[in-house]
Amino acid sequence: MSIFGSFSFIRLLKSLHGWLGFFVLPWIIVFGLTGIYLNHSKLILGYLPAGNYNEAKFDDWPKTNLDEAAAKSIAVAVFPGDTLKKDKSTSYHGRDTVRFDGTDGQVIIALETGHYWVKTRYVRRTFDPDGRQLDTKLYWGSLFKRLHRTGWFDSTLGTWLADITAGAMVIFGLSGIILFLTPRLRRRKNRRAQVKVARTNVPRPQRI
Repeated sequence: MSIFGSFSFIRLLKSLHGWLGFFVLPWIIVFGLTGIYLNHSKLILGYLPAGNYNEAKFDDWPKTNLDEAAAKSIAVAVFPGDTLKKDKSTSYHGRDTVRFDGTDGQVIIALETGHYWVKTRYVRRTFDPDGRQLDTKLYWGSLFKRLHRTGWFDSTLGTWLADITAGAMVIFGLSGIILFLTPRLRRRKNRRAQVKVARTNVPRPQRI
């Protein structure tokens, strides 16, 4: 018996196809949407919220002219207990700054006024010198690229999730092709058999 005609095999394949579709569907949607972003980033970003705080308002504040020690105390307050390392960069958005890098993120302090930015992988938050949050900006591009490449928000799982999903999608596609072709091949085979039987049963003319 052909494997494509085996009822138990087809039933198993249908179950496999259905469950793969159920579990892989969320990542199919994620890869599809992030793929659209990669091809049309400007269009997609135009529909997403973005930080729009006018940083020129910093200049309305009194000039404090912080030194490096005062700037570091702000960074320590943001990431207490983290190991902070001073970055070589000395400007940000056209302002003199000092920047500290930690394991949890980055703090950039505007020396003239004491405003500061806290940056993590996908978010940048802007604060005034009193610690009040003024703005939040999401780095949509970084988030979408990460999701498209790994299927997750960070590198904790490496590319395993994306690799498993890709493999499951291949099996899902192949099983779908088999399920699509099997009944059609069976019907074609049955029609051929019927035609053959019909030809066999046609009475031959008798010789006189």
